[in-house]
Amino acid sequence: MSLINTLSGTGVAIITPFKKNTDVDFDALSKLIDHIIDNGVEYIVTLGTTGETPTLSKKERSEVAAFTSQKINGRVPLVIGIGGNNTKEVIDQFSNFDLKNVTAILSSSPSYNKPSQEGIFQHYKALSKAASLPVIIYNVPGRTGSNISAETTIRLARECENIQGIKEASGNMIQGMYLLKNRPDDFLVVSGDDHISLPLIACGANGVISVAANSFPKDFSDMVRYALKNDFAKAQALHYKLLPAYDLLFVENNPAGVKAFLHELKFIENELRLPLVPLSSAFHEKVKNFLSAVS
Repeated sequence: MSLINTLSGTGVAIITPFKKNTDVDFDALSKLIDHIIDNGVEYIVTLGTTGETPTLSKKERSEVAAFTSQKINGRVPLVIGIGGNNTKEVIDQFSNFDLKNVTAILSSSPSYNKPSQEGIFQHYKALSKAASLPVIIYNVPGRTGSNISAETTIRLARECENIQGIKEASGNMIQGMYLLKNRPDDFLVVSGDDHISLPLIACGANGVISVAANSFPKDFSDMVRYALKNDFAKAQALHYKLLPAYDLLFVENNPAGVKAFLHELKFIENELRLPLVPLSSAFHEKVKNFLSAVS
């Protein structure tokens, strides 16, 4: 079955809440999962960038994934992030998780190594052969240091049956349009940038994997659904309502912005793990002002 049938709409790149001592706060995670699902999102993505996955131990990653799967309990699909810059190690990681209730694997392009387009192609080809689930490419050059071209993505989509989608976070609308124009009909394309999700959907994207939907799940997922139905007047109203919040989400680092919002909404402690730190006081005050204005 095509991922377009199961993962269109809004996916949430869910945070990992921490207690004041920076242990994983599973009680807060439980409440947040309910909040997100109850407010209409289509699926949840765990162990992504927003989940501060690089700072989680191997044991914590397994525990967070298992807890999230159990808490969701089939209410919405679950996507799990498994990536890295060592192809063999990524493949080895596939066996570290119980994937029976997981819909797909989201895997970011190798960071730091800066592989060529052929290296990126061969990396994902190897993942495709090894994975028991569909693989979604994650193109985020602002973090990885290398862009996956539209041509490489289309080549993967056509030559690797198990490569079934992409989270496109290059911020390059022209690249996104060529990707949408030339993709196979059953290849999922979702935005990885909250700011440009609406225009990318207008160009044909199937939705978004969002940071903002952690804190604004109803407004954001409604916006996406309106856009997918070509009701752009209603979609634009919600988009522009949330636009100042998008800026605050990413003004210093992700997930400091969204954790500030969720702290003010009484879901979590405002804790991150080094090398990330909470939002500075001046921007945190702007978070509070935004919430007061829209409440």
